[in-house]
This record gives sequence, C-alpha cells and structure tokens, in this order.
Amino acid sequence: MPAFYEPLGDNVFRSTEHTVGPWGPDSQHLGPPSALLVRSLLAMNTPSLSRVTFEVLGPVPVADLTVSTSVERPGRSVELLSATLAHEGRVALTARAWHIVGSDTTAVAGGSGAPLAPPEDAVPMEIPDHWSGGYLAAVEWLSLSGGIFTPGDAQVWARPRVDVVEGSETSPLERLFSVVDSASGVSSRVDIRKWYAINTDLTVHLHRQPVGDWVGMDARTTIGPGGVGIATSVVHDVEGPVGTTAQALFVRER
Repeated sequence: MPAFYEPLGDNVFRSTEHTVGPWGPDSQHLGPPSALLVRSLLAMNTPSLSRVTFEVLGPVPVADLTVSTSVERPGRSVELLSATLAHEGRVALTARAWHIVGSDTTAVAGGSGAPLAPPEDAVPMEIPDHWSGGYLAAVEWLSLSGGIFTPGDAQVWARPRVDVVEGSETSPLERLFSVVDSASGVSSRVDIRKWYAINTDLTVHLHRQPVGDWVGMDARTTIGPGGVGIATSVVHDVEGPVGTTAQALFVRER
C-alpha cells in the first residue's frame, strides 16, 4: 500500500510524492510530517496525547528525513515529550506534546458540543486540476460546506488514502494529525494563488482520543489588518468532537 514515507532504518524516512504540498514540488504539506512526528511520540510507550504543538522552522523538503525524540519532563501523571524532524542536520519541524495518564471521568464528561453531519451527508470537495496531485490527491476530501477555493468558514471531512509509513498500520491519532493542518486551507479567506497564508505553527488540543478513519474539521480563519491571521477548528471523528486546533498565519500579497 502506498504511504507518505518509506522507512530506511535508524529513524530515517524517505518522503514520497504523496507528501508534496501546494507551495511547490520540493516542499511538503505539513500534514504528513506532523503525523510522522506523532507516530514517533506514540512509539515512546505513550498510548495517547492531550496536546501537541508544532513549530515550523522552515519548509519540510521532499527528501530523506531524520526523526529524533526525547522526554523533557518525565512523570507518573503527566509527561512532556518532544520530537524533531531534520534534513541533512537542519531541523525543519519540532513537536512538543503533553501526555496525561488516563482515568475514568465518564461521570463528569460533557461540554464538547454537537457533532458534525456525517460523511454520508457530504459531497466531494472541488479541487482545481492544477492541484490534483501530491498530498491533496492522497486524501479523500468531502465538503458539508465550503472548502479549498471557497473563501470563508468550512465544514469538511477528510480521510487519508495512504498510510503514514509504509508497512506500518496507521493509528486514528496519526490519521488525525495527517489532516488537521488543512484547517487553515479549507477555511482560507484569500486566494492563495494571489496571497501567501502560511502557518508558522500548529497546536492541537484533544479531550479524547479519536476513532475511525474519518477526520472532520469545523474550521474558520480570521485575518487582521496587519498581515497576521489565525485559523481555528473544532476537530471531529464520526462520534463527535475530539478537540480543537489553532494556527498563526503569515499573510502577504504575492
């Protein structure tokens, strides 16, 4: 089965054509590398993550990438983990994640909000022909409202067609992180053929772990008058909301 990455051993992964993003053939969409770092964090005997923040230090090249992980703050109830993604010694993406040890809070659970309409109620999202390859083609996109090249708020469902790493089963959490960076894209308020709207970071908070193949985003973007924007979303699986995302945006006319 095709995948975003091929494992080369020693925590090195070869990027495939499925990682290519919208800004050029040599740089990746942030979804696949985010999922790759989350996969590495889960491999640290961590069953779940409650918050992950990614800092984008530069374009992630479509090349061989090295993943490194560490424990920044060990603990029996909470621990802080970190991971980096580098190419030829240059770090392009970092992640810091809080793992909170689970407990039974069923009796007080609530406040997550209403679920999105299911994927069965959505229609295929229109994607222009000149954007038909790479990452966008590696994900199945459905629209409840809005979407890429439809400026404004959007409600969409997405399901990766490929695994994160070849030969390794993709978990629902990895699947979620391979998609949620797209919240700023599906709810963009500008035509990215005329404007840059590039996120410098991504923070994901989860109040429960996702299930299933589909990832839903109820997304919106706000742009201020000084070249800065914020994209946010409520993230869903087919059972309802699972968390939220936030991205700071660098906005400039091309």
